[in-house]
Amino acid sequence: MKTNKPRHGLPTDVDAVEAVEDAQIVLLPVIEGFGPYKKTLYLGNLTAAEDAGALKAANITESFNVSINIFPQDLALDDGTEIRRYQIGMIDGPGNSPYLLAGAVMTLQGLLHGYIKGKPHYPPHRCGNILVHCRGGRSRSVTVLALWMAAFCPERFASYEAALEHIRQLRDLPQTYPLPDMMALADHVISEKLLPGLLS
Repeated sequence: MKTNKPRHGLPTDVDAVEAVEDAQIVLLPVIEGFGPYKKTLYLGNLTAAEDAGALKAANITESFNVSINIFPQDLALDDGTEIRRYQIGMIDGPGNSPYLLAGAVMTLQGLLHGYIKGKPHYPPHRCGNILVHCRGGRSRSVTVLALWMAAFCPERFASYEAALEHIRQLRDLPQTYPLPDMMALADHVISEKLLPGLLS
């Protein structure tokens, strides 16, 4: 028997300031016109991932969720385009494998360099931009983006730290983000050379 489970395993002890921000749309372009399909890469939060109007305005047709126990709803834009959902779930704390984080970075690289038109029975879709998100767009998604930028845009970002500082400024994040466990995980990915061309 099928039961209606909640789509989101959201924490109940969120800081009051974060809770207010989490209810608002966060959608920030990080890299514009990248790769053979000239996709723009956005950083955002769960609220943005579930807002058809905001996604349509940014021409986002794919979302990549890097949080665990959060499942954005199926969503169609007003032109009939179905948002394609991708996910590699990580916890914002201890326990993630560095290979999982590296896999998320490589998945993002694949999404930026390809486009699958689909088959006749697939939901309607068109090529567009990509949203990378977690719950708040402060830690997990920032880590994935900074690693991707350092690995695959070295002409613009000489290191992971340089890419991370760029996102912190763009997102107006304090130095306490990403959270310590994600920072340690990124350091592990870098020190173990799990991604090409990464410097600390």
